[in-house]
Amino acid sequence: MSITREFLRHPVLTGAIAPSSPRLAEEMTAGLGLEHASCVAELGPGTGVFTEAILALLSPEARLTAFEINPRFAASLSERFPQVDVVTGAAEHLALEDVDVVVSGLPWTAMTAARQQRTLAAVTAALAPNGRFTTFAYTHTAWTPPARRFAATLRSRFAVVERTKVVWRNLPPAFVYRAALPVAVGRTWRGHPAAAPA
Repeated sequence: MSITREFLRHPVLTGAIAPSSPRLAEEMTAGLGLEHASCVAELGPGTGVFTEAILALLSPEARLTAFEINPRFAASLSERFPQVDVVTGAAEHLALEDVDVVVSGLPWTAMTAARQQRTLAAVTAALAPNGRFTTFAYTHTAWTPPARRFAATLRSRFAVVERTKVVWRNLPPAFVYRAALPVAVGRTWRGHPAAAPA
């Protein structure tokens, strides 16, 4: 399954023109406590680069549910990873509870503001109170209006947000957001200020 071919066929459904690198996958799955998680969700797994990294850390008893909007990718993932529950559909329809970790490969800058909000709302609703969320962004889009909007929305949805250094061994180079302590809309957290941009 070629991600480049799918990008050319369905650029709206496929946010990347090349698969994420193993180095980015390593950064995406580090420090999340996946080794102790019992319920994990992956959004936009694409060709399964992050899926493979997640499974390498999960215990055999843990449940991984992957939400993939591209039916060709979803079918390929189901065949390649039979132990994963693959759902063909948009991540904004995430309908899980008490998820320990959400790993996202979604193309946030390709989304409208409304869809960004709906998807992040679904993520925070699904996460356990001490749940963690991780996603990435390409450095060359970091200062575009959609990327800045996403970063602001992310910080409004989580009490703690960190940004890693740039992963240069990826095409294009990218950095990772790690977020913790989901904040319910209309509630404020005391003692957990959102981290400033790196």
